[in-house]
Amino acid sequence: MTGSANSLDAALTRIGTGRFQARLLGIFGLVWAADAMQVLAIGFAAPTLAKSFDITVPQAIQVGTAFFLGMMLGAWGFGRLADRVGRRAVLIGTVLADAAFGLASALAPDFASLLVLRFLTGAAVGGTLPVDYAAMAEFLPAARRGRWLVLLEAFWAVGTLALALVSWAAAAWGGPDGWRWIFAATALPALVGVALRFWVPESPYFLWRRGRLDEADRVLARMAAANGRPHQAGTLRRDLETAPRPRLLAAPLRRPFLLILAVWLLVSMAYYGLFVWLPAQLAASGLGFLRAQGFLVLVALAQLPGYALAAHGVERWGRRRTLIGFLLTAAAGCFLYVATADPLVISGATLLMSFAMLGAWGALYAFTPELFPTTARATGMGAAGALARVGGLLAPSALGFVVAVSFSAAIALFAVLLALAALAVAGIREETRGRVLT
Repeated sequence: MTGSANSLDAALTRIGTGRFQARLLGIFGLVWAADAMQVLAIGFAAPTLAKSFDITVPQAIQVGTAFFLGMMLGAWGFGRLADRVGRRAVLIGTVLADAAFGLASALAPDFASLLVLRFLTGAAVGGTLPVDYAAMAEFLPAARRGRWLVLLEAFWAVGTLALALVSWAAAAWGGPDGWRWIFAATALPALVGVALRFWVPESPYFLWRRGRLDEADRVLARMAAANGRPHQAGTLRRDLETAPRPRLLAAPLRRPFLLILAVWLLVSMAYYGLFVWLPAQLAASGLGFLRAQGFLVLVALAQLPGYALAAHGVERWGRRRTLIGFLLTAAAGCFLYVATADPLVISGATLLMSFAMLGAWGALYAFTPELFPTTARATGMGAAGALARVGGLLAPSALGFVVAVSFSAAIALFAVLLALAALAVAGIREETRGRVLT
């Protein structure tokens, strides 16, 4: 890093966290909850979708496959774009596309149109996820960053809970067009988020790295005024950039970049593998009460204490140790699930897996953006998001063959994947708690 490296971080530390970050959390969190609904919607919409178009449920799930393909491309493409043109334009453009294509999905006249619309919706959602996190991280001082990033991730549980309630209502009153109501409901929060995102300024770190110090100073003054803190203009310093643009596959970024990509792939395969196949397997095993909407609400609620503990842990114990602890706890939940046939123990293991998996996601989202410099942060997050979508695509397809042979073997495989992810985290030498962004 060149110039007065700490001038921006020192300003952010003086400004602290307060009303400005709370508003930012609400704006990003609203769309984050909407994105959770979009990602998980197909699991709830598939039965009525199949009836509406006279196709099988496996064929209906192809809509989810198209969505994940779009997310994979959107995460990588929009992440790179945000590092080139700035966070704000991408934040507004992706959520606008998210709302537009999401609402259009609810009005699709045929299955082919629906596949295209869900692909485009997925591309937009794939762009919002990594850029939101990169941007949120860049409005926070180092001492508070991890906790606030986990709080943002907690909105995923809010979206999951909202989707469970919406699907409950659609099942009761939506009839054969229940899927249309579900897709419309998932797009509405993003539609509200479009207007709110115009309030979000450009990232001060992006402006600072580009040498646009006056603009960065104005953003800091706005933040300070909202938080009721003083700000002294003209304190930012930065020399002209002389070093080449950092490359993710060159030292010193290569090792943490490849390892964190492996973590995202392994965790997403385990997460989607568990929550795509687990409900149906429980019902097939005579434990259908666990697939009921009420139990899905409990599964979503179990995620909230996981996020709360992750928010505490990333600042108290560090990002790496907190993430490793949650991954190993989730693996233990998998082993507990296959070790018994008792319905109460199985339900407890399911809630434990939900608690630990989402706590792991919270710690992972706090850890990942801090591994990269500002000029490559959105690109790095986008690459991680793309690998997560690969995991989401593999979970219902490749892992489905393992499920068909033995579900117990599949659960054991998920435990192994989580343990390998913990090993990969241990291989990352950096602990980013308190790190100054560069």
